[in-house]
Amino acid sequence: MNNPEVVMIGLGYIGLPTAALIAEGKTKVLGVDINKNVVDTINKGEIHIIEPSLGESVAHAVSQGYLKASLTPSAANTYLVVVPTPFKDKNEPDISFVKAATKAIIPLLKKDDLYIIESTSPVGTTQKMMDFIYQERPELEGQLYIAYCPERVLPGNVMYELIHNDRVIGGVDEASTEKAVDFYSKYVKGNLHKTNARTAEMCKLVENSSRDVQIAFANELSLICDKADINVWELIELANKHPRVNILQPGSGVGGHCIAVDPYFLVSDYPMESKIIGTAREVNNYKSFWCAEKVQKEKLQFELEHGRKPKIALMGLAFKPDIDDLRESPAKYIAQKVLQNANNEEYFIVEPNIQEHNVFKLTDYETAYKKADIVVFLVAHKEFKKLPTESEKTILDFCGVNKK
Repeated sequence: MNNPEVVMIGLGYIGLPTAALIAEGKTKVLGVDINKNVVDTINKGEIHIIEPSLGESVAHAVSQGYLKASLTPSAANTYLVVVPTPFKDKNEPDISFVKAATKAIIPLLKKDDLYIIESTSPVGTTQKMMDFIYQERPELEGQLYIAYCPERVLPGNVMYELIHNDRVIGGVDEASTEKAVDFYSKYVKGNLHKTNARTAEMCKLVENSSRDVQIAFANELSLICDKADINVWELIELANKHPRVNILQPGSGVGGHCIAVDPYFLVSDYPMESKIIGTAREVNNYKSFWCAEKVQKEKLQFELEHGRKPKIALMGLAFKPDIDDLRESPAKYIAQKVLQNANNEEYFIVEPNIQEHNVFKLTDYETAYKKADIVVFLVAHKEFKKLPTESEKTILDFCGVNKK
């Protein structure tokens, strides 16, 4: 592509939809990814992830010449970094991908360019990358616009939310904030809230940590209710009749690339101050372990009562309903944990949103349900809610598929 206006580094679950959105606005975008298969797929006008309406958007943008993918960046006016921020040992955030992406564009930078990090990052990362850039290119010091703007979209509804959700935009100085706001205002209809880079970085972490803490409360209630012989779904529904109570729904844990991860950024940097946040992570991780133990217990009970090994259906592998994303999925962890303790039982692994898996042999959900003695609902996919209720089966519903 000749003279792209925007370079998007990272073409994953956020980078590709964002690149497509910008390209749909008739802005030339060069998307950069280290995975050649991803690059080749996009350049054919196809996509490598499942997300409603993304395929049409990418196909249109590529065919019109506004979106192209590459293994290497080229010169532009605006650079967006949307790469993963995984963990090192002891849940310490690893910003090496952000630094590598930044390093790749440093030779291309020129006066008045705009550099934006969207990757979830520890507080202070934008400042660190600014220092890194100016260390390598001291002649540009004070002549670039540098900002942080986290995504806050829901998988399964990304294309709509990228346009309509409010955004928090924080620059390293006021001019950078204004420049970034001007950029996003061309593509985003939601309100754009101005702040500084450190506050924007913290805002992203706090949003997902808040959700994690609230889910931990619901999951803890489910553990208490199991011991107290109380239907947790009915209890929460009744408690939420209170005008100032809004308890979330429990599940088999917490997964995904945000809520299950971002709290660790705070716990790692502020261990003494983040007691509730850290404990919430422990509760949500424990819930997955507890679910696996419940399956093991039910399996042994079935053997005692029937004198044979049960057939077990593990329903769902994604981290939330009706998507194909398995990142940090508690359901996947539970399935792995259960299979580690397998002793010649027959298992059916179900995930209706993917065609195949490199570890699990997948079974159609209706077939699995029909054949199984023990049905374990790990994810509340819409397909599962249509299944008949059969009293002769043992049902372990960890995600509210059968709640009334």
